Amino acid sequence: MAAVVALFVITLAVFSGTVAADPDMLQDVCVADLTSGVKVNGFSCKDATNITATDFFFDGLAKPGLTNNSMGSLVTGANVQKIPGLNTLGVSLSRIDYSPGGLNPPHTHPRATEMVFVLEGELDVGFITTSNILISKSIKKGEIFVFPKGLVHFQKNNGEVPAAVISAFNSQLPGTQSIAVSLFAASPPVPNNVLTKAFQVGTKEVEKIKSRLAPKK
Repeated sequence: MAAVVALFVITLAVFSGTVAADPDMLQDVCVADLTSGVKVNGFSCKDATNITATDFFFDGLAKPGLTNNSMGSLVTGANVQKIPGLNTLGVSLSRIDYSPGGLNPPHTHPRATEMVFVLEGELDVGFITTSNILISKSIKKGEIFVFPKGLVHFQKNNGEVPAAVISAFNSQLPGTQSIAVSLFAASPPVPNNVLTKAFQVGTKEVEKIKSRLAPKK
């Protein structure tokens, strides 16, 4: 029950921000028509006569996600792509699950500030300012931490038991850009001479990282 109450508090806090990441809505609802070929800044609206409660419902955060991957973590999004009714509302959630030792690797959300509420376990979290200052803290069940919009951040489970958080965003689709994947698994690829100079390493090291981050076929 406490987790449910805290979830509502996080959501209300996101709604109450004086500056939203997404533009303000201009009508009661604009349920996203995810099948439309019309390209707008967001999604075009479904016909109001076709709106149902299903457009505003999602049960995908109820159960832990599978974390048997190389990072030991899994993000389950509850954004406009899963809940069409979020279109124009400027809010979304995610659930992140971590195995013992699991990492949500350094990444950014270009369109949103993020708040995490710890459901279970303990995490080491942090973000890096544009002055290259690390702001970090260990957080545990029932606690909240904020990652400012656009800044590189991470979460690491250094405990011996699984951990989980609920994340709230002030955007219907915050976007996620993983630093390592963006640089080493882009298509077409970032030139090796750019990466070797930026990271002060040799071509062999760059190729090794690229091979490990390449999409599984």
